[in-house]
Amino acid sequence: MPYVTVDALVERFGRNEILDIAEVEATGEIDEPKVARACEDAAGEIDGSLAAGGYRLPLVKVPPVIAAYGCDIARYRLYDDRATEQVTKRYDDAIRFLRLVGNGSVKLGLPSVDDEIRSAGDVMMMPGRRSFPGGVF
Repeated sequence: MPYVTVDALVERFGRNEILDIAEVEATGEIDEPKVARACEDAAGEIDGSLAAGGYRLPLVKVPPVIAAYGCDIARYRLYDDRATEQVTKRYDDAIRFLRLVGNGSVKLGLPSVDDEIRSAGDVMMMPGRRSFPGGVF
């Protein structure tokens, strides 16, 4: 399940803003490959922090806070060097939050890699034949 989509960006920030930062040469159409790259970049940043925090990837369900911060990161990437102060602040907030997730200060309540290891099942010991008969090494 993706963290960020074109539709999510349009819903969150409005079609006009997304067109301002990702329009196909004055056609009135959103440059979907450009937006998809920004969404992938955002997903990479998010995955890095989630992995550092010990979360099992890919996420089965994306928490709303991750989706929101993912949109902020993708939007910042689309603005490139024209980002406004507000866009930059929202990006910085997203990165700060992801760092807290990565270092374990913030818990998302999602399955972790450790959960999988702990619930891997019971260990069963069975006697077998000896490799060294008579107990001599």
